[in-house]
Amino acid sequence: MKKIYHLSNCGTCQRIIQEVGDTSDFESINIKENNISEKDLDFAAEQLGGYEAVFSKRAMKYRSMGLNEMSLTEADYKKYILEEYTFLKRPVFIIGDRAFAGNSKKVVAAIKEEIGS
Repeated sequence: MKKIYHLSNCGTCQRIIQEVGDTSDFESINIKENNISEKDLDFAAEQLGGYEAVFSKRAMKYRSMGLNEMSLTEADYKKYILEEYTFLKRPVFIIGDRAFAGNSKKVVAAIKEEIGS
């Protein structure tokens, strides 16, 4: 299984997808049109150490909804990601039995290593 969850109009997502190399055999999913599936979210959270690890605290709605002032549980992080695509840290790559989320240099390097580019 090879999937990329991203925003098609996000310059950072597009830059990372280009940087990691050939992704032609990946299923490319624009989260604005099709949010991450619960199954894939559960998998990514399991791989990355919890739902908080795939939750974007940079999302505009994080502050506007006052979530930054709340003590959120793992169940809360999961619920918000499934309800609102902007809470998904992106891009999310699922490559076989591994998942990667975010745009840090370390994550991008790990993705490149995983796909052999």
